[in-house]
Amino acid sequence: MKKIGVMTSGGDAPGMNAALRAIVRNGIYRGIEVYAFQHGFQGLINRKFSRMQRGSVADIIQRGGTILQTARCEEFKTEEGRAKAGKNLRDLGISGLIIIGGDGSFRGGELLQKEQGIEVVGVPATIDNDIGGTDFCIGFDTAVNTVIDAVNKIRDTATSHERIFVVEIMGRERGFLALYAGLAAGAESILIPERPTSLKDICEKLEHGFKRGKKHSIIMVAEGVGGDFYTNRDLRNTPAFALSEAIRDTMGHETRVIVLGHLQRGGAPSARDRILASRMGAFAVDLLCEGKSGVMTGMVHEKMVATPIKKALEQEPEINEEILQLSHILSL
Repeated sequence: MKKIGVMTSGGDAPGMNAALRAIVRNGIYRGIEVYAFQHGFQGLINRKFSRMQRGSVADIIQRGGTILQTARCEEFKTEEGRAKAGKNLRDLGISGLIIIGGDGSFRGGELLQKEQGIEVVGVPATIDNDIGGTDFCIGFDTAVNTVIDAVNKIRDTATSHERIFVVEIMGRERGFLALYAGLAAGAESILIPERPTSLKDICEKLEHGFKRGKKHSIIMVAEGVGGDFYTNRDLRNTPAFALSEAIRDTMGHETRVIVLGHLQRGGAPSARDRILASRMGAFAVDLLCEGKSGVMTGMVHEKMVATPIKKALEQEPEINEEILQLSHILSL
């Protein structure tokens, strides 16, 4: 393989730049020309690219976000758009493409390979950690630490004012970020989509805490959570606001809501994410050089593994029951 392309796509995640750096430098080390495309799939269609040198990725390992930028591309959703992207890659002599992103990006890569014959390797990068075939995705560890830092500050004011704070966490339909951050931050209750929680259980836990002398409480709520606290309430509310209103109406306690939002995506990547991204990025180049495509890099039990993208997308990442149980025990 003489030339490869690389792009970032989907929601940004801390560590994407570290992965890009590893891809470029391992590619050059192997005598491969590396071309980076801007704005995700849109860059493939519009031929927005640059040939990368070792210096092109200097001083980016510590930067959050992605220097290649990322954007939605409606045109790529059409067969004509994908054909244009494939032609542009072939015209440049690029036969392999590394996609740094999440499940939507990988689905696009699958179609590009199937329809246009471009060899594709995926590098999982999402703070939601919701992709199968790997224990952790790039960006997850940094996001957990970002949430912990925010909750530490929230707890200071919760203690001072003796209030209940409901903190809403990203994660789409998965609760990994809320669970790990909730355990590490010492949240009194953690609500995740994978496990139903009733308003009665939440209120009983709060009451138990008050009876043993607690003056405040932190409740972590994943954004995809549902529950009976939505009953007869404005469904336009986010879970955190709906739960806050339900607690106030049921128990009479004053509550405050914090929606951390896109704050969780930003910031310099943690050491763990920088190392993970570097290993995954370099491994993606190795895989293309070995003639492997249609696969995703992953880390399982601290070792690099390759999983077919189709299989990874079909797998349902499972919540760690031990961590879930531990979070419950420690919060009583």
